[in-house]
Amino acid sequence: MVSIDGLAVEFSGHKLFSNVSFVINENDKIALMGKNGAGKSTMMKIIAGEQQPTRGHIRKSKEAVIAYLPQHLLTEDDSTVFEEAGKAFHEYNSMKEEMDKLNKALETRTDYESKEYMDIIERVTDLGETFYTLEDVNHDAEIEKALIGLGFKREDFNRQTGEFSGGWRMRIELAKILLQKPDLILLDEPTNHIDIESVIWLEDFLINKANAVVVISHDKAFIDNITNRTIEVTMGKIYDYKANYSHYLVLREDRRADQMKAFKEQQKFIAEQERFVERFKGTYSKTNQVSSVERMLEKLEIIEVDEVDNASLKLRFPPSQRSGDYPVIVEDLSKKYGDHIVFEKASMTIERGQKVSFVGRNGEGKSTMIKAIMGEIDFEGKCQLGHNAKIGYFAQNQASLLDSSLTVFETVDEVAKGEVRTQIKNILGRFMFSGEDVDKKVSVLSGGEKTRLAMVKLLLEPVNLLILDEPTNHLDIKSKDVLKEALLNFDGTLILVSHDRDFLQGLSEKVFEFKNKRVLEHFETIDGFLERNKVENLAKVGM
Repeated sequence: MVSIDGLAVEFSGHKLFSNVSFVINENDKIALMGKNGAGKSTMMKIIAGEQQPTRGHIRKSKEAVIAYLPQHLLTEDDSTVFEEAGKAFHEYNSMKEEMDKLNKALETRTDYESKEYMDIIERVTDLGETFYTLEDVNHDAEIEKALIGLGFKREDFNRQTGEFSGGWRMRIELAKILLQKPDLILLDEPTNHIDIESVIWLEDFLINKANAVVVISHDKAFIDNITNRTIEVTMGKIYDYKANYSHYLVLREDRRADQMKAFKEQQKFIAEQERFVERFKGTYSKTNQVSSVERMLEKLEIIEVDEVDNASLKLRFPPSQRSGDYPVIVEDLSKKYGDHIVFEKASMTIERGQKVSFVGRNGEGKSTMIKAIMGEIDFEGKCQLGHNAKIGYFAQNQASLLDSSLTVFETVDEVAKGEVRTQIKNILGRFMFSGEDVDKKVSVLSGGEKTRLAMVKLLLEPVNLLILDEPTNHLDIKSKDVLKEALLNFDGTLILVSHDRDFLQGLSEKVFEFKNKRVLEHFETIDGFLERNKVENLAKVGM
C-alpha cells in the first residue's frame, strides 16, 4: 500500500538515517521505536508528506488516504466541537452538494444537445461512480460516538473549540482522523493528552476498525496491545520485527548478542591477520601473502554493534523525616465553579507510606482534588494535612512553568541551597544533561527535557508526601522505567494521577475513582480496577 524506498535524511553534515526501505501493508499495526533523536518523528512526517527527504521516495497507491496526527497542533477556532469533527466528512459533503447542484441544473436546462449539457452529464456520471461507492452511514451518529469515546460530553458538542485546552483540541483532531477511516493512520504520541478510558476506547478502535496504523508512543501497554510489528530506528538504519513491543525487546537483545559474538570473532580474526603482517613484513618469501592480507584488511567491512541507550534518568529520592500516621484526610469535600459541580461530599483517608492512584475521565476532578490538598483553591468541607507532612508537587504544567530565559544550569542553581550548589553539574548529569547541555536555554529544550529539568527542581529537597499529576507525559520509556523504580522505592506517601497503565501497574495499592461528581474508593490495584471496568466503559460508548 505504501512503499518507502532508499530514504535518507541529512542536515548540517549529520546523517539522521540513510538508505531506509520498507513497506506498510494493509492492516499492519506498526510501532515506530528508537531513542529520542533517532528520527522517528521525522520519518513519520516524511511518510505523511509534511517533510521532504534528502534522498529517496515514498510511493503509495493512487487511492490511498493517509491521515497524520502530530504531537502538537492547534485546530481553528471558528467552529463548535461537533462542527469541527464533522469536517472529517468535508469531501463527502462537498461531493453531495455538487451532485445536487448539477442534478438541479439538468432538471431546468433544455439544451439537451449542447456541449455544456453533455459536460454536466459526464461530470454527474463521474461523481456518481465515486459517491455511490461510499458507505452510507449516519454521520451525526458516527461523530457523536467518536467524540464521546474520546472523552467529550454531549453538552460539549456545541461549545466553541477555542474554549478547550490544546490537549482537548488534539482530541478533536484525532476524532476527525478516525472518522475519515483512512487507509493509513499516523499517530505521534496520541495518548499524551487523553485519560485511561479514552485510551482503552482508542485501542479498541485501532485494533478492530482501523486499517493500517503507524504509531510513536512511550505508552508500553498501548503499543503492546495495538501493534503486530515493530520498526526500530537506530544508528541511521532500521530493523523490522514481526512482533509487538515486548517481543521486540527480546528479539533485539538476541540480535545484539549475535552482533557482539560476530564482532568479537571478527576482531580476533583481524588481530591474527595483523600479527601475521607484522611478523612477515619484509620477508621476501612472504611478500605476496603479506600484500594479499593487507588488501583484504583494507576492504574488510567492520561489523557494527548497535548502540545501547545507556543514558537514563538515575533517580533517587532523598530520605525525608517521618510524617504523621495520616498525611491526608478529606471529609465531605465539595467543589463547584458557578453552577458546575466538580464533586460533592468526597471523603478519603490516606495513610503514611500508602501509594494511591487517582483515576477517571478528564474533567471529573482529579486535578481539582490535588489543588484542594495543596490549598490552592477554596472548597466546602474538610481537607487536612497530617503532622509534619512535607509535600513535593509535580503539576501537569510543571514543565511550562520553567523560566525559558534561563539556562539549564541557572534553572537549578536558582533553587539549589547549601552544599548541593557545588554538585549541580553532577545532579544534572544524572538527569541526562551533560557537557554543553547544561548551558542550553530552557526555550530550546524538548518537552521531555523540560519535564526532566522540572523533576530536578522537585527533587532537590526531601519530601514525605509526593503528589504527581501526569508526570510521564513526554518522558521516554527508559526514563519512565527509572522514575517508576524510584517511586517503588520511595518510603513516603504517594498520590499519583496518570493515564499510563504500564506506569501505574504495581505502583498503587488503592484506587480513588472520580466519576459522576463522586469519589469512589477501591481497595484494588490498577490492573484489577481496569479489568473490572473495561467492558462496561466500552459498552457505554457503543463499541
